[in-house]
Amino acid sequence: MKVYITYRIPEAGLKKLEGKCDVSLNEEDELLSKGELSDRVTDADALICLLGDRIDRDIINAGRKLRVISNFAVGYNNIDVDYATRQGIMVTNTPGVLTDTTADLTWALIMAVARRTVEGDSFMRSGKFSGWKPELMLGSDIHGSTLGIIGFGRIGQAVARRASGFNMQVLYCSSKPVSREAALASRATYVELDTLLSRSDFVTLHVPLTDSTYHLIDENKLFLMKPTACLINTSRGPVVDERALVKSLHERKIAGAALDVYENEPALSPGLTELSNVVLTPHVGSATHQTRNRMSEMVAENVVAVLSGENPPNLVNKELLRQKPAQA
Repeated sequence: MKVYITYRIPEAGLKKLEGKCDVSLNEEDELLSKGELSDRVTDADALICLLGDRIDRDIINAGRKLRVISNFAVGYNNIDVDYATRQGIMVTNTPGVLTDTTADLTWALIMAVARRTVEGDSFMRSGKFSGWKPELMLGSDIHGSTLGIIGFGRIGQAVARRASGFNMQVLYCSSKPVSREAALASRATYVELDTLLSRSDFVTLHVPLTDSTYHLIDENKLFLMKPTACLINTSRGPVVDERALVKSLHERKIAGAALDVYENEPALSPGLTELSNVVLTPHVGSATHQTRNRMSEMVAENVVAVLSGENPPNLVNKELLRQKPAQA
């Protein structure tokens, strides 16, 4: 069985494929073009891809032998899952493993934008520091403030649990309220989106990218936020209207923002890098050795399961689940 990998993954996953599959991969330090990917997937039984690879119906048709598309990510909006399903191709992802790691980064960004740590680092490196002053580099307190969480799945709840150490009030909104037990464990209160935006000192996004969440945070929603509030996004770039955000930051309609994902990734909207009140990281929500190694193992485990005739551990299109034979 042949497996094609669009970009080198950590060795832990490659080792799980050794001796089980004929593996080939893109050794270049850049993503493949659509034409290149089409050419290389033609004889593959399995495809391991990244969130940056657009796996549309053209690529799926080019992979005429494909049995599984294993995405090295939790999200899978880069894959035409409906078309893959119609072709009988299983689509898998890597859920759960990066929950706490992404929640940790969210908190790193909250603290960085609140206390202006990146700005302070640049200030020091440029030789501008001349000594302690009463109003030098003033930021915002995190403790005792209000945290608003938009999207209250695994990552959103993990972010909320961390807020207890800062004695914060936690508000959340999602498609529907979570169970009473989950809310109590997170010490979080359900409110509508507009209420959350108007009351929160820090607003953090943890929703998938869908038609309903595209530009969820637009100019009108940004207008509802406090002028002292900060927006944090570690979910998907297009959830935020980036041009509107740049305008709000430039005009100080909100105090700051911290972004790990971008609307037209890897490109940034004009003016974003010129702002001192925004912290920018290069889509590193899951970027720890431990988490990326486990993600690598998971994509390999999904592939091996499908090619062995088994149901993969992390199947997205569950309508393709294979029924186990009845016991005699």
